[in-house]
Amino acid sequence: MEINPYIEKAKTGDQVAFTFLLDHYWNEVYGFMLKRTENETDSEDIAIETFSKAFDKIATYNPEFQFNTWLIAIAKNVHIDMLRKKKSTVFVEITDNEDHQAYNIADTTPSIEDALITEQNLSRLLQFIKELKPHYQEVIQLRYFQEMSYQEIAEQLNEPLSNVKIKLLRAKKLLAEIIETKK
Repeated sequence: MEINPYIEKAKTGDQVAFTFLLDHYWNEVYGFMLKRTENETDSEDIAIETFSKAFDKIATYNPEFQFNTWLIAIAKNVHIDMLRKKKSTVFVEITDNEDHQAYNIADTTPSIEDALITEQNLSRLLQFIKELKPHYQEVIQLRYFQEMSYQEIAEQLNEPLSNVKIKLLRAKKLLAEIIETKK
């Protein structure tokens, strides 16, 4: 099967071509990342991020290389970025003085101020989510607030898995745009 016509259509913004490419290559990218991460959720997130980046940069795709090779390269980079983020949040150097101060803290429960700040941030995020179309709000709600897997969302919505993946991809992009414009 010739994939290049779909790639060319995707370069013009054709959503059907994007859907075809996502469906065609999803299992390959997801399976590759599942072997590397041994974590289904991370693999799904990496695959979604991979296709998001690929579709954003599809104009830069060089047809001299296989499309799946290009996707796998993007997936590897997304995985590396994810590992770096996790590593930077895990390892924090603490001086002996700071360590001693930490042991002297009597109460670790959040202060009233901390609770208010968290509540305001969540409230603001929920306001941004409410600006999305209802079907995008629903997939964001199911994935991030009810922590459902892509398969569970597909079953809940009675939609094909590929539709759920694309909806979530679009919802995240639109939400990021809303947040960026409201800064």
